[in-house]
Amino acid sequence: MPVPLRQRARVAWYLAKQRVRGVQRFPLVVELEPLFACNLACAGCGKIQYPAHILKQRMGVEQAVAAIEESGAPVVSIAGGEPLIHPEVHLIAKALTDRKKFVYLCTNALLMQKKLDLFEPSTYFAWAVHIDGLRERHDESVCEEGVFDVAVDAIKEAKRRGFRVTTNSTFFSHDTPKGIRDCLDFLNDDLDVDAMMISPAYAYWKAPDQDHFMGVEETRKLFQQVFAGGTRKKWRLNHTPLFLDFLEGKVDYECTPWGIPSYSMFGWQRPCYLQADGYAKTYKELVDTTDWSQYGRHSGNVQCRNCMAHCGYEPTAVMATTKSLKESIRALVNS
Repeated sequence: MPVPLRQRARVAWYLAKQRVRGVQRFPLVVELEPLFACNLACAGCGKIQYPAHILKQRMGVEQAVAAIEESGAPVVSIAGGEPLIHPEVHLIAKALTDRKKFVYLCTNALLMQKKLDLFEPSTYFAWAVHIDGLRERHDESVCEEGVFDVAVDAIKEAKRRGFRVTTNSTFFSHDTPKGIRDCLDFLNDDLDVDAMMISPAYAYWKAPDQDHFMGVEETRKLFQQVFAGGTRKKWRLNHTPLFLDFLEGKVDYECTPWGIPSYSMFGWQRPCYLQADGYAKTYKELVDTTDWSQYGRHSGNVQCRNCMAHCGYEPTAVMATTKSLKESIRALVNS
């Protein structure tokens, strides 16, 4: 089961409360970035392009917890940068799980085994390990040899200790359907990870490699081939069926950028994790003062033109699922 029953029930109750209250814009997941520093320089990421004095900054535990509490989101993804560089990231995670928030700690796993003793297995905690393919492809993606093997060993050790372990894979134009299927088979069957998240790469403007981001039609064609023959049903994918339909082009959606917002030392990032058009001090300010019509693939915004990333479109798929009995049953059967 990709998503624990307790988490599914909590999120369903949260969604029901928003509907009863008539709330139109609310977060499902918060991308919490307590730092931007990283120990890798991946070709498809530009986070470490910040000036040195910014990369040295670390968010305090109280600030992190206050932001999540203010937002009310039931799920938190601790990202970065590399969160395990942060000396108090385990305290941030514990403070949030103590408040019964479901926490996913995103990591490239280079420090994971060294830091495992700082964490405890919990229904409310999961590792989310970055894996962009099998050994050669992943090491190429992160621009350093040996990272794949370190990550695999860390996943095995975390599983041995009773942790829930998920993975996060981003795919580019030079990934092949076979390569993606082989990677997902390995994660699902050989490593027995609890759940896998997948997403087409967003054309991040600071990324060193600007040649391998996909357009919409290219993305749809790739995932149509990946999922051919009903293969997606055998993988423990941490997505709604409707989001996977969206990747294949079976349905089309507008972006819901406020559904998975990003909070960092600068505040709430406008409009989403992938763009930085200014910051708000509170989530309410983010929602109330952002001109949301300027974002999404159908807005005409050049930066949104080819985006099909999960952080914008998974919330839309979730809301579409809850509004349809048929899709709710389908999601339940496939979870």
